[in-house]
Amino acid sequence: MEVRDKLYIGGSWVPSTGKGTIDVINSATEEVMGTIPEGTPEDVDKAVRAAAEAFASWAATSVEERSKTLLRVQEALTARTPDLATLISQEVGMPFTLSNLIQVGLPVMSFATAAQLATDFPFEEQLGNSLIVREPVGVVGCITPWNYPLHQIAAKVAPALAAGCTVVLKPSEVAPLNAFVLAEIFDEIDLPAGVFNLVTGTGPVVGEAIASHPRVDMVSFTGSTRAGKRVMELASQSVKRVALELGGKSANVILEDADLQAAVPAGVAACYINSGQTCSALTRMLVPRSRLAEAEELAVKTAETYTPGDPFGSDTRLGPLVSSVQRDRVRGYIRKGVEEGAKLLTGGDEAPEGLDTGYYVRPTVFSDVRADMTIAQEEIFGPVLSIIPYDTEDEAVEIANGTIYGLAGGVWAGDKTRAEQVARKLRTGQVEVNGGGFNPLAPFGGYKQSGIGRELGKFGLEEYLEVKALQR
Repeated sequence: MEVRDKLYIGGSWVPSTGKGTIDVINSATEEVMGTIPEGTPEDVDKAVRAAAEAFASWAATSVEERSKTLLRVQEALTARTPDLATLISQEVGMPFTLSNLIQVGLPVMSFATAAQLATDFPFEEQLGNSLIVREPVGVVGCITPWNYPLHQIAAKVAPALAAGCTVVLKPSEVAPLNAFVLAEIFDEIDLPAGVFNLVTGTGPVVGEAIASHPRVDMVSFTGSTRAGKRVMELASQSVKRVALELGGKSANVILEDADLQAAVPAGVAACYINSGQTCSALTRMLVPRSRLAEAEELAVKTAETYTPGDPFGSDTRLGPLVSSVQRDRVRGYIRKGVEEGAKLLTGGDEAPEGLDTGYYVRPTVFSDVRADMTIAQEEIFGPVLSIIPYDTEDEAVEIANGTIYGLAGGVWAGDKTRAEQVARKLRTGQVEVNGGGFNPLAPFGGYKQSGIGRELGKFGLEEYLEVKALQR
């Protein structure tokens, strides 16, 4: 068991001012795998003050030096990849082979990218008689989720440090152990004291203390839309900058001339990645009514290849969900789908056979889902696909845009030009055209209640910069 009994504040490991601890549960075994401090508002205040004191000198550090620091982090993360992948698979449930590639591979890339961007970024440019200067926003509070824990941390911390900001991080208390490894790395490379600070705890206590602290200049939050609204509300009291990456209910629009043999299996995969615990998962598959039966058959056939099991099992394609709360929530949505009249093609709310221990959910596919059903409107965050039939292309676009969210989407067509025309009509931050792959340099973020701002690449770096004009 991994016992973490200290926070990382001001360049040192220090005890929390509180006495509470939080258990970290292994999602496959349901056993306690570690404990962390239950931080307090006093801990947050100490961390923010340390970050504020470190800001001026870190902001004045050369871009080259900041870049070298990030590359040292990248190297250290790379060296620890197997251990980190194991840890995150235990915390979150993603199969180990995928954790290597995604849960650790993406953070490694984020630090490398931020290092390169800092070197290449035009921090100053001439505009008429003005010198436009981009400067770090200040102390950044980063509040991150459990589904891609280290990736979401890196997507905020790396560009913030590259920009010259200092950071106070609150990772999710559900999957926090990986954040301590990152703090150890910062300590090992002798990052100046106070530039990076780690305070663990719950959202209503530590998260709210960060969002409301008057010396935090910006909050970057990833999580549920409900929690994002609360962060925004608290941050508004001191008019601090807010970046929000929130929920999604993304539509995968399959057009009449699409190759269903390619589109449907790819669509199921895009729904089930990380057991469906992905904000940008393509959870609604929109299919022409004339091709519904064909799509249903392909979806069931594909879904039933997603074998649930131990994240370290060689045959496992679908790990457990992260917690009992999440498992019960997803099973409740499956029951709701049945109650509201959707056609259950495969899966269901029972535990997968032989997997009574662990937070497992059957890979589930519904069809004949109406656009107004609960399972077509609310973010489920589990391996549950809703197939929605449509009659015209205009109706498909209307259904796709008919939720409060706008994070991601997909369009499949035989004619790529036509697919792109439909993709332009989707009110969403990213669209995969005929299965286009994830690009870690492209802006990630959403329209509507999916959030404010963008992460990754140069767009992510820009979030942490203020713009000043020097008239000369």
